[in-house]
Amino acid sequence: MEEAAPLTADDLRDTWPMLSPEDRREGFELLGRAEAEEFYLDLDGEDQLEVVRTRPEGQRALWLRLLPPDDIVDVLQAADEAERGWLLALLDDFTREEVGALLAYAEDDAGGLMSTRFVRVRPDMTVDEAIRYLRKQARERVETLSYTYVLDAHQKLLGVVSFRELFAAPGEKRISDVMHTDLVTVPEHMDQEEVGRLFAQFDLVAVPVVDAEGVMKGIVTIDDIVDVVEEEATEDIQKLGGMAALDAPYFQVSLWEMVRARAGWLVVLMVGQMLTATALDHYEADISKAVVLAIFLPLVVSCGGNSGSQASTLVTRALAVGDLRLRDWRRVLGRELSASALLGGLLATVGLLRILLWPDAAGHYGPFYADIGVTVAASVFGVVVWGATMGAMLPLVLHRLGLDPASASAPFVATLSDVTGVLIYFTLANTLLAGTLL
Repeated sequence: MEEAAPLTADDLRDTWPMLSPEDRREGFELLGRAEAEEFYLDLDGEDQLEVVRTRPEGQRALWLRLLPPDDIVDVLQAADEAERGWLLALLDDFTREEVGALLAYAEDDAGGLMSTRFVRVRPDMTVDEAIRYLRKQARERVETLSYTYVLDAHQKLLGVVSFRELFAAPGEKRISDVMHTDLVTVPEHMDQEEVGRLFAQFDLVAVPVVDAEGVMKGIVTIDDIVDVVEEEATEDIQKLGGMAALDAPYFQVSLWEMVRARAGWLVVLMVGQMLTATALDHYEADISKAVVLAIFLPLVVSCGGNSGSQASTLVTRALAVGDLRLRDWRRVLGRELSASALLGGLLATVGLLRILLWPDAAGHYGPFYADIGVTVAASVFGVVVWGATMGAMLPLVLHRLGLDPASASAPFVATLSDVTGVLIYFTLANTLLAGTLL
């Protein structure tokens, strides 16, 4: 009988989200020490907390101290208030002080993301002195060795020099002569989304975090921002789907939390669709006179909903990545009016040809089928233009009000388009078909 292959970190990583706490504990204990450490360091704060909880008491401090201070903060933020005390007690005094300083920042601020362990030198050092000093710092746990930050006696940031430049410079040169002073920095309370945009804009590996006086507090590194970008994108996509954002992976969300996140928007959307029913009730007499109008109602309103959803998604994403600002609303409006007019004209033509060229159109739709075709075409054009305009402007309005533009989700815009689409369709029908069908 063949012996089962040993469990690897990759195997455990693939199945981890679906495992029960007991199975996770058993799987983690099957890993070798080096693999277990690598796997543990790749987990998010909540899962790292779970690992620490399940270790024997004598090992908990060893596992928690494997993490840099900013990651320890993530673990503490995932813990209950009652647990934070014994977790902090596992740390040495110096690390506990670092972690306490980071906990003072909001979780989504630059200060809440940063590491306080970075490489620093003085401006009056020579290059050779700095290299010897950096060798000493490299033996300690620092976040990254890509850049060396130059600070004065008051810890104010003066410049930066890369390791490549440092080793290429003459040994007798002063650090102040080789450092760069044109720095990209972020304030300690900058929102994590803005920090992410700076990383993308300047192609950064790390960025220094400074306070109002220019004192350097720490660095945010690219690995922290990758997690932020994924988190923010997930949140926006979930909101665009017409639900509240989940704060955990899909399989880790309880049934009740899943229902609660989705029920609110579903109720709101249902109420919105009730307005559609009210609008249809208002035009009941028209529908009874020309039942054929009801055949094309889904076609008309869906065109408006689809157009609005597209515009809403495009504008929401453009706001999220910084491609447009509120001051650009006139350009957005003009662009969407032009695009939707062309799209509306295309769809209107398709709709008109669909009715006019349908075999035995007169037999299916009556002697006034051409008038019906024109009505449907005009309605499609109107709802597409209106839907796109509403879909593009709504995220900007929400952003202006300080709300999340992703709340202008595609289902929400589609529901509003359904209501207004009914009004546009029957208003045009009453105008264009007066004296014939109506």
